[in-house]
Amino acid sequence: MRVQPYLTFNGNCNEALNFYSELFNAEVKNKQTYHDKKIDVPLSHRKKLQHAELKGKGIHLMAYDASPDTPLNAGNNISISVDLNDNEEAEDVFNNLSKEGITHHEFKEREWGYYGRCTDKYGISWMVNCNC
Repeated sequence: MRVQPYLTFNGNCNEALNFYSELFNAEVKNKQTYHDKKIDVPLSHRKKLQHAELKGKGIHLMAYDASPDTPLNAGNNISISVDLNDNEEAEDVFNNLSKEGITHHEFKEREWGYYGRCTDKYGISWMVNCNC
């Protein structure tokens, strides 16, 4: 299991990651835009980042630009991402995190694997992934 921060931006993810890459001497990797994704976003948002990672010595962040229908406020601009290799364990983790909280995306199969997003009963945002 791997747990790491997932930052959310309001259209300036690429700019922020470039800034952080210079600051932390890290590299922006795995940049994916909304362009080829089966996600309903306006044409003007297609060049924004749907996923990217910042990797370097001692740092590994993931980040994306929120879609226009996702309200972004101070406090919900960071989530904790949990990556697992076992689907049953991933679903169990998701169910426990979302219990008494808010489910934003049901844990189910997506084009990249299994995924669910929720806010737990303490107000912490979680993304649970299983590429199995």
